[in-house]
Amino acid sequence: MGSNYDRIGIGYSQIRRPDPRLALLIAEAIGDARMVLNIGAGAGSYEPPDGIVVAVEPSSVMLHQHPDSNRVQAKAEALPFGNHSFDAAMAVMTVHHWSDLALGLREMRRVGRRQIVFTWDPDHDRELWIVTEYLPVLRRIERSRFPPIDRLVEVLGAHTVVPFEIPFDFSDGYQPAFWRRPEAYLDPRVRAASSTFAQLSDDVVEPAMERLRADLSSGAWAARHQDLLELDCVDYGYRLLVAG
Repeated sequence: MGSNYDRIGIGYSQIRRPDPRLALLIAEAIGDARMVLNIGAGAGSYEPPDGIVVAVEPSSVMLHQHPDSNRVQAKAEALPFGNHSFDAAMAVMTVHHWSDLALGLREMRRVGRRQIVFTWDPDHDRELWIVTEYLPVLRRIERSRFPPIDRLVEVLGAHTVVPFEIPFDFSDGYQPAFWRRPEAYLDPRVRAASSTFAQLSDDVVEPAMERLRADLSSGAWAARHQDLLELDCVDYGYRLLVAG
């Protein structure tokens, strides 16, 4: 995915702004770790403000958006560090991009005494309406990429799995962030910040966006989703795993 993010990563940090509620959850999992490795670091979201953080990222475009100087261009499957070099190793919304999941998780366990993974469970029942009603092709792409939580627990040896419900005003613009703000999906910058959307051609996306635009204009979308408009957060299957 390094080369893909070289293509879609420009301006990524403007849409994918860390959300303080997810930041708090991740910070609690990191705890008192002083030396932290952020694998698939991107622009540095959710890194602890205290202590020493080293960012690992395969994409040069993403790495150049990272604000810290402790940056290493490398892949999760081949971390250039010694055994137990870090108190904790974290991986936020990145394991689905790894070419060899088991190897990447073993590398996390090798270099970090504690492991923190935030990801999505493809076996979760509730689906986002943008998938079910407008772009069902996203379902196939996502479920082929994201590993089930049970598999991550087994390989990582996780002892804790914490659900994270997406707030309606979630600031980190990955795909489910706009579940109660449907007009956001009409913005090509928002779609470009999603690696799944970025895999779709314009001739697939544009007709779907035209249908969404029409449904918003007519009130059909609001009529179908009155229940969502009354909620503050929804569980779409995002989970934080802790091991070590």
